[in-house]
Amino acid sequence: MTGPDDTLWTSLPVPAILIAQDGTIAEINPSAEGFLNTSARSLRGAPVWDKIMVDAPLEEAFARVRSNESPLFINDVDVSSGERAPMVCNLQIAPMQDDSGRVLLMFSPREIAGRLGRSQSSKTAAMSAIGMAEMLAHEIKNPLAGITGAAQLLAMNLSQEDQEMTDLIVGETRRILKLLQQVEQFGNLLPPDRRAVNIHDVLDRARKSAQVGFAAHMTILEDYDPSLPSTFADADQLLQVVLNLLKNAAEASGKSGGTIRIHTFYEQSLRLRRKDGTGGAVPLHVEIIDDGPGLKPEIAADIFEPFVSGRENGTGLGLALVSKIIADHEGWIVVDSVPGRTVFRISLPVAPKELETT
Repeated sequence: MTGPDDTLWTSLPVPAILIAQDGTIAEINPSAEGFLNTSARSLRGAPVWDKIMVDAPLEEAFARVRSNESPLFINDVDVSSGERAPMVCNLQIAPMQDDSGRVLLMFSPREIAGRLGRSQSSKTAAMSAIGMAEMLAHEIKNPLAGITGAAQLLAMNLSQEDQEMTDLIVGETRRILKLLQQVEQFGNLLPPDRRAVNIHDVLDRARKSAQVGFAAHMTILEDYDPSLPSTFADADQLLQVVLNLLKNAAEASGKSGGTIRIHTFYEQSLRLRRKDGTGGAVPLHVEIIDDGPGLKPEIAADIFEPFVSGRENGTGLGLALVSKIIADHEGWIVVDSVPGRTVFRISLPVAPKELETT
């Protein structure tokens, strides 16, 4: 084949298809044969959309990739062939650097069917638990407040040894109250009141609040792209997101301290599919980077799910709330973590031109 190196092409671990300028399949790697459950011989030379079903309008994406000569990413689309059931994938489309007009289409399957079922069952169970906790929260909070008050009154006339027991009662009831408040916050989150927002104003507010509070022991560095346009967001909800991520970074580093870097940049290759089926660019990126120990590998993939936490006594609702807010903003959040470097990246849309702030 003329194009990718033969050895590299055959050993590429993700399904990949080379598509000619006329829309026919020029080549398919072994991983793609297995993924689509069909042979390269039956696909070569065939129109790509006769053989592969993708739940997204890719003709425009191919044209943009060829015109801009830069890669494009599309997340959460169903991909299928006539020989296998649909699977949710992230797509990467990249131009070939040989003036042939060909593009490389790579699929990153997010979940196999069994794992998808388990994930959905787990998510459904978690959301049901949150719903149940919401219903009970109000009824539980009232007697807890009474227990706290009674323990504090008892402590006034007790010995030091007995006061330790009442202190334990007060401390544990307050911890339960805090959990219930988080559950209520998660369930009662209002739809965002979206306007044109300067992302750096939000980041500065969050940084100042963090540095005089939970991150006083940390060094916070700013690495901003000052030319970023406004995003389309609810400023208060976005502030809540950033504060939560900064707090996570500070707590991960422990009392010894460390460094948090806030990095902003513009990159237009990432596009998400909206609820109405149209595509939307999310080119404004904010990264919260810390030099802590990193996430435990066994929870990294599910860190945005309710009740998944990397901290002892953590509720696992903070990052679930962050994920929900970003999704409500038609944005995207991912995490990349290794020991010594954890990066939470938020990707957000640009505000409509008529709303742009000056």
